Order: sequence, then C-alpha cells, then structure tokens
Amino acid sequence: MIERYALVSGRIRAEMADLDRVVERAIQAMRHSRTSPAEQPFLVDAAALNLHDFYTGIERLFQQIALNVDRVAPEGRDWHRELLRQMSVEAPGIRPAVLSAETARALDEYLRFRHVVRNVYAFEFDPDRVWRLVERVGGCHARARADLLAFSDYLENLARAG
Repeated sequence: MIERYALVSGRIRAEMADLDRVVERAIQAMRHSRTSPAEQPFLVDAAALNLHDFYTGIERLFQQIALNVDRVAPEGRDWHRELLRQMSVEAPGIRPAVLSAETARALDEYLRFRHVVRNVYAFEFDPDRVWRLVERVGGCHARARADLLAFSDYLENLARAG
C-alpha cells in the first residue's frame, strides 16, 4: 500500500511539467492571435486543444488517485463530473480532500469545455469562450497545481511513515 502512494505522488509530480507546457501553449496561441488575425481560426483551434489537454491531464491524475488511494472510481454516464466531485471531498479515514472547493469550481468549467472539444467540429468553437478560458487557465492551473502538489506531499509523508 505504501509503495502505491509513492507511485501516485511521482505521477502527480511528473504530470505537472506536461501541464505547465500545455497551459503555456494555450496562452501563446492567444498572444499570437492578437498579432496574426489571419491565423486566428487556427490559433483558436490550438488553444482549444491545449485547454482540452489541460483538463484531460488533470483528470488522469484524479483517476490515479481514485484507483490507487480511494480504491474506487465513479462509473456511469456522469463519471467525469463525479470524479471531480470525489476529488473535492475528504474521504474520512482515507485521505483529505485533494482539491479546494474553489479549485474544483474553476476546473468544472474546463471539464465542460473538454466535452465541447470532443463533440463539435473545431470550426464551431466560440472564439470568445476559448479566449475567456485561456485568460483564466493560468490561475486555475496554479490553484490545481498547488492543491495536487500538497496532496503529493501528503502521500509522500504517508509512504515514508509506513
């Protein structure tokens, strides 16, 4: 059991570097769109894809925590939303909440947008919505990063104590 905690902690820390890159790429796409109006449709697509990747990367970590720490992951039609909820509540006797309520609320918007990216053609993306999400992704990422790294520290302490 203790080895499992160390492995989940390692996954969290490794994924952070990739998430940093994804967030930076979304922000760069927005910056370039301001100086290259002719390229804007392609840059909206790039930003949207990176926003999708941001949430998907976070969700992969949630799945690792659910399966290896909680030992139960939600199933069914709304499993994505339930997984986010699961990470925002304490599991008494198992673990503290992984995310603050504020972080979970911020991530919910990226969860909903990930669904859009998967279910519509790229030319249907609403550029204003994409840019609003890009403008907020840095703060959302910083909160999620802090929460997940604090949880990683918690797991490492359990692994050492075990």
